[in-house]
Amino acid sequence: MDEKEGHAAPAVRLEDPWYDALASGWGDVDGTGEPVPVPPPASARQRENGPSAAEIYLEVQRSTAFQEVRRRYRRFVVPASLAFFLWYLAYVVAATAAPELMARPVAGAVNVAMVAGLAQFLTTFLLTWAYARHARRRRDRAALELRWDTQEMTREAGR
Repeated sequence: MDEKEGHAAPAVRLEDPWYDALASGWGDVDGTGEPVPVPPPASARQRENGPSAAEIYLEVQRSTAFQEVRRRYRRFVVPASLAFFLWYLAYVVAATAAPELMARPVAGAVNVAMVAGLAQFLTTFLLTWAYARHARRRRDRAALELRWDTQEMTREAGR
């Protein structure tokens, strides 16, 4: 607001301005044109009642169940990503370093480069399917249990 209108600059908030912007009435003004006071952040209210949400999430992150979910995730994603990257790199290197090999016909006008390029698409879909299957079989149930436990802990702390 302008000083010409007689309003002072709003006070600077040191808390996170995005903590709950919609529920806080951020940007609302009262009948006199003054900003509506913002309630204290939820973290200040939770300190009185129990652990904060951040403390709860850190506790969950340190838990063996969470570590197991992350280990299962990394056990699939790291080797799969590495294998796919090497396969893609091999295609690019072969296309630039051995153009005569890539130009070799396979069937009619279809050459090795076209087959390898289509195989890139096929492996992308296969890897996506394998990732979804792995997540469904090895991680989703444990992750969902962690989520429910975390939400329950957060609800209890808010009481």
